[in-house]
Amino acid sequence: MHDEREQVIETVIQQCADLLKTRVWAVDHQGLIITGSEVETYGLPLSDVASASETRLRVPMSVDGQQSITVVAETASDDATPLHLAQALVELIVNQVTVINQIPNQRQLERRFVYSLLFEPVSDEAAVLRHGASIGVDLTIPRAVLLIDASRYILGAERTAERIANEGLAQKRAEGVIALIVEYFHLPRATICTYIGNGEIVVLKASTTKDLSAWTSREEGEALPIASWANLAALKRAARGLLSQLRAGIGSPVTIGIGRYYPGIDGLPRSYQDARAALTLGGHSLGPNRVHCLDALGIAAFVGVSDARTKIDLATHLLSPLDHEDELLQTLQAFFEQDCCISATANSLGIHRNTLNYRLEKIASLTGLDPHRFDDAVQIRLALVLRSLESESADYADAQYLAVKHA
Repeated sequence: MHDEREQVIETVIQQCADLLKTRVWAVDHQGLIITGSEVETYGLPLSDVASASETRLRVPMSVDGQQSITVVAETASDDATPLHLAQALVELIVNQVTVINQIPNQRQLERRFVYSLLFEPVSDEAAVLRHGASIGVDLTIPRAVLLIDASRYILGAERTAERIANEGLAQKRAEGVIALIVEYFHLPRATICTYIGNGEIVVLKASTTKDLSAWTSREEGEALPIASWANLAALKRAARGLLSQLRAGIGSPVTIGIGRYYPGIDGLPRSYQDARAALTLGGHSLGPNRVHCLDALGIAAFVGVSDARTKIDLATHLLSPLDHEDELLQTLQAFFEQDCCISATANSLGIHRNTLNYRLEKIASLTGLDPHRFDDAVQIRLALVLRSLESESADYADAQYLAVKHA
């Protein structure tokens, strides 16, 4: 990054100036001073600051593939370091600092690792687990993805090309956001935060009941992370608290998308895709400064998500409170067959209108979706259709298997 390159050059110049007790500059190929031991010389031509006779010591320096020249001005004092020794010393400092800069730090290693987890296929899960452990990333803990959009702060309110191009400033701001996230969760080892660019931060949040105990209600205390939607309520509460802390800490809009937990290493990309879809769809339909999850986006989730498996999973999740309520499912089927007409539905079922309304209210209480409301009714209808198609597909597959088996 541009900011890191400047920091490396400044380190070289400062160390050379301190050791040689003389003026030192770094100049570009045009002879302009990039940085130096005298702040007032920045940006000036070297020829305006020192004569050629004062700058006989020149050491080439390359940082991130870009060439610059380190220039050391000789001193006229009797105890000045001999030129050949000064030359060797400067070359040593340049080599040491640039080599150290090329060694990835912990944050860089973690960022590359998370990138590979989310965006590259996993060929050897055991190797990935070992690699993670070697850099302090424990992937044996079940994790779900939080995707945080803090672009207004990280990239600046005006997302101009100049601001976006300043990756160094964006990275510093992202690190500030990450510090707030780690502070909020209190468990740095259980929370892996990585800036992925474009003003977004990925959090691989440990999502077992124990890890979410601070946000788990008493009724949810026995939940186990064995299904995609387990512990989601606690994760939402954790994300809402994080949203409040981030907004207060950076003073800019923040939006969070939540992904479901999926088992295994290859579940992390799926969780990321959930979080990405929730963030994008929620941001468009409900706006920023909110926590978005697919199960709370209504019709938008069914329309905006392209993955059929995710839609079916969502339908199954929404209707799961009715799994053992055959009477209520039959009531819904009749309700939709009669175009949501109360009187016609009551007549078709042979029940009183009050009984029908009682059943519909019970459905709303169990699922959180009220069949009397248009948007909720559409969600329920879509969920019923998707779950039915899934059931028919499974039955067909079973029939095919039996036919082949007994052929």
